[in-house]
Formats: sequence, structure tokens, C-alpha cells
Amino acid sequence: MPPGGYFGQALLVDLSTGEGISEPIEEPVLRSYIGGAGLGTWLMHKYCPAGVDPLDPGAPLIFVFSPLVGTPLTTSAKFAVVAKSPLTHRLTDALASSHFAIAGKLTGHDAIVLTGSCAEPSVVVIDRDSTRIEPAHDLWGLSAAEAEARLRDRHGPAWRVAAIGPAGERGVRYATISHDGRHAGRGGLGAVMGSKWCKAILVRAGTKVGSADPQGVLAAAKDLRTRSFGKATAKYRELGTMSNLLAFNAISTLPTRNFSAATFEGAPALGAEEIAGLRQVARDSCASCSIGCEHIYRGRGGKQARMEYENVFALGPLCGVSDVDAVIAASSRCDELGLDTISTGGTIAWAMECVEKGLIDAPWLRFGDADALLRAIEEIGAREGLGALLALGSRAASREIGLGSEKFAAHVKGLELPGYEPRTLQTMALGLAVNARGADHNRSGAYEVDLSGAHDRLAGGEAQVAGAIETEDRAAVMDSLILCKFLRGVFEEPFPEWARLLELVTGWGVDADELATTARRIVLAKRLFNLREGWTREEDWLPERFLSESLELESGRTATLTASRLEAMIDSYYRGRGLEETGIPSPGTVGELSLRGLIEFEQIGAKVG
Repeated sequence: MPPGGYFGQALLVDLSTGEGISEPIEEPVLRSYIGGAGLGTWLMHKYCPAGVDPLDPGAPLIFVFSPLVGTPLTTSAKFAVVAKSPLTHRLTDALASSHFAIAGKLTGHDAIVLTGSCAEPSVVVIDRDSTRIEPAHDLWGLSAAEAEARLRDRHGPAWRVAAIGPAGERGVRYATISHDGRHAGRGGLGAVMGSKWCKAILVRAGTKVGSADPQGVLAAAKDLRTRSFGKATAKYRELGTMSNLLAFNAISTLPTRNFSAATFEGAPALGAEEIAGLRQVARDSCASCSIGCEHIYRGRGGKQARMEYENVFALGPLCGVSDVDAVIAASSRCDELGLDTISTGGTIAWAMECVEKGLIDAPWLRFGDADALLRAIEEIGAREGLGALLALGSRAASREIGLGSEKFAAHVKGLELPGYEPRTLQTMALGLAVNARGADHNRSGAYEVDLSGAHDRLAGGEAQVAGAIETEDRAAVMDSLILCKFLRGVFEEPFPEWARLLELVTGWGVDADELATTARRIVLAKRLFNLREGWTREEDWLPERFLSESLELESGRTATLTASRLEAMIDSYYRGRGLEETGIPSPGTVGELSLRGLIEFEQIGAKVG
């Protein structure tokens, strides 16, 4: 019998034949990688052929659930989508909350692994007893939301749907997978799904999963729910993450005009404090969530969009746009097309600077031009005009343009930077540089160290490295259990409390020390996958702009991040992680974290000694 919270098996679906086969996942693997992003990494090591192109039929697309899904624990209705990214050619995992997570798990599987490719536009239909492929020519070209609505009308409301929009169908390298109006956003997972001629995956619950201590889980859920209404989550309930916009602008860490500045004169017009009373039309919650962070805003012409800091930053200040109606419209259109807003805004901002410098002949594309922003999004979604280039993402596009444009393409490993200025948040600079997914704020919460007030955020050094490692470890556990990051502040002692939740569900005698080791294992398993795919130390770095251009701040200070300072922090990070100076795990670390099986499977043992 599998432990509580698990079925102990993955469903392998060959889209070329429609055949679904259940494969066992042994309990030691579940305990070592938990679920979500952790288990997804292990599955990628097992099922992803080394060196495969991300858009090749042989590349897997994996939907991964977790032991907490289906329990009454708040924010636990989440799942991970894991694949080799067409944007970075490295491991990517994206998390999302929705009823899809619950229904997908209750098909009786801890993960669903899609391989191969459909022969025509199709959908995959999975429940407890069957797996089949159905043609979907009538859905091709629809938004994910439209396809989802049509499929639920056709099959019934018990079915839950994850679908792609036109951007995924056309292979935009940062296309998303959407469900219940939410998105597995970063890294181009929608393009992977589109390359398989798969418009959607439908799941229907057909079984139940138990907990080792149901009464203990219920008591823990009641306690966690009560705490989730406290001060630690008040920001998300009241204004949402959009409240970061003016706060970051005030401390010169709001990326503006493709990271050429860290404050934006138009920020007040976009601040939640300014527009909440005028434009907000609704608040909502994810499935099984008591926080209620979702804030819906209405723009000109009745357009509505869920507004968060990252999409407002990327489509507003980063592109020099202060027109709130345009930012709402741009966010809404990205949702309809199925585009990651961070990579969309980052790539457009890079192109705007290229035009400004005379490197791209598109005089219509200018910083601050709202109409240009909206036109660029349309062209990206259609892969027409300039959009054919921008659909590749800023790294690939800058390599094609050349002429020095690589220096100001703001990405790490090909993934565009989120809304944190690394020169004024220098612990975050380290977190962005070394993370396996690329430039990311969810897999490394190193900005927490910068914003804690315990260190000078303009002077990164060895003292901050331990904090960066700790935030990365905490993220690895939360992304594998899975629990929402917005809940992190309610845990006074995270690892003991998380271990207790896992013990109540599974019955394992897991403690804080074991869970901390698991976190380290997951972080390095991701690094080992990238190593197998060609990673070198040079990829753990930031674009030249951040290391050669200083920022003059309104406080009178100068924010400078030198290459030598970043290199010293990376060296310290490697030591703290048990890595060689090349960034490869040492033999001792491999043994301590029981990673040898992954290495033998990949036949890369020689690379790690």
C-alpha cells in the first residue's frame, strides 16, 4: 500500500497511440522528492531523453501532483508542470492553483507524463478507468478559456481542463498552459504542449486518497486556516501583490525601460492604492484557498484582467507605459493568447531599446507607447511581422540581431528577469544568477534577505549568501508539498511545521532535519539535470548591463554591482551548496544527498568525479 496522500504511480500517455500505462513510483522516491517540482525533477531524469529538443515528440510534458492535494489544508490545490524549456533548454517547472489539481490527482495518479505527439489537433481525456485521444480541430485557434468552456459543455462540469491558447499552438517560446483562468506561466510549457498537437488535457476525479491521520489533518487544517487570516497575508487580501509597485519604486528597485532605470515617474498611475477604488471589480480565491489574493480590474471598453505586480511591472514600467487601461488590456490579451507576461514584457522592452539604438527597424515600437505595446503583443501571438523574432524570447532574438544587443537582453539562462532590480537588491542578484530555472523570483526568494533590513541591499557579500540558500531551500519544499508562497509568513518554524503536515498525511516519521535534506536534494537534482543538458558555470551569471552600468539613486547613493562581487557571492554559494568551484556537485555531496542513482541513470558520473 502506498503511504497516505499518494497512489504510488504515474500515468504514462503516448500521444502517438493514445495508450496510457500506469508505472509504479516506489515509496523511497516519493519520500525523497515529495511531489510537485521535486518529484517532477526526478521524473524528468527518468523519462526525458538526454539532449532531446524541447519541442521534439520524445520530450515529455509532466503534470505532477503532491501528497497534500485533496486535503482540507489551505492553498494545497496546486500542481506542477515540468518539462525541458524551449526558452532556456534547461529544466523548467511552473506551478498553478486550480480544481484541475484535485481532479487530476484523483484520476488515481501522482503524475501524468505525456510523450509523443498527436497526429492532428487533439485533446487528451483521462479518468480513473480510461485514457483516450479525441480530435479537436474546432478548438484550434481558440483561447484556453474558450476551449475550456467548450470542452466542459461537451463533456460535463465534472471534467477539469488545462489548455493552451494560440501562442502555444504557434510555438511561442514563452507560451503558457491555462486552467480556471490561472496559468502555468514561465518557460514555454504551452509551446511544448502545442508541439504535441495537444490543445488540452481533460481530467475527471474517479477515486479518493486517504491520509494516515485524518483527524490530525483536519485539526491542522483548521489551525492553518485561522492563521491564514492574520497579518502575514493581509497584504495579499487587501491590495494584492500590486502593492509592491509603489513600494519598490520608493526604494529604487522597480525595473524601468528595460532595466535602464530603477524608478518610474508614471508609477503612481499604476499603483493599486490609486486604482483599486476606481477599477477593481472583484476579488477571488484559488481552489481550496482562504487567502483570497486575486484582484480583478476593469479597463477601457470593459476589458478585465487579474492584476498582479509582475504583469503590471512587465507591461507597464519595464516598457515605459503608464496608461492603466493599456496595461489592463495588455494583461488581458496575454491571457487570451496564452503568453507569459514577464517574458512578453521583457522581450518587448528589449526590442524597444533596440529600436531606440537603431538596431531594429521598427520605428513604431517606442518606450511609453501604449498602442505599440498592444501591437507587439498581437504580432507575437500571431508570429507575424516583428513578432516572429520576439516570439523566440530576448536571448535568442538578441543572438539573431547581434550588434551588441545581447548586453541589454535581461535574462538568465534565457528566462527574462522578474520585477526586481539586481543592482539595488544584491542578494537577489545572486538568487537570479544561480537558480536552475533561470531568472526567477519564485524558486529563489533571495529578495527577502535584501528587504529584511538586516543587510545593506546595495552591497552583496558572503553574509547574505546563507540567507539566499535558505530561501531557495524553503521554496523547494513549498513547491514540492505544494503550498502557496503567500502562506510562508504564517509559519514561525517552517521546516518543523511542514514536516508535521507531511507526517500527518503520509504517516512517515519525517522531521525537520530530513525535510531540510530533501530540500537540498531537490535543488541539486535540478542542477544535475541541467548539467546533463550541457550546463556550464558561465550560465550562472547576469547580463552585462547589470555589471557595467551603475544606477544613481534619489537617496544620493550609487548602486553598483561588479563582476568580482557577483563572482565572489557565487563562489560562496557553491561552497555552501557543496559544489566544486565549477558548480558541479562534489562526490561527497552526491553521496550525502543520495543523488548517485540520478547520475548513474544519466551516465554523467565522470562529470561529478
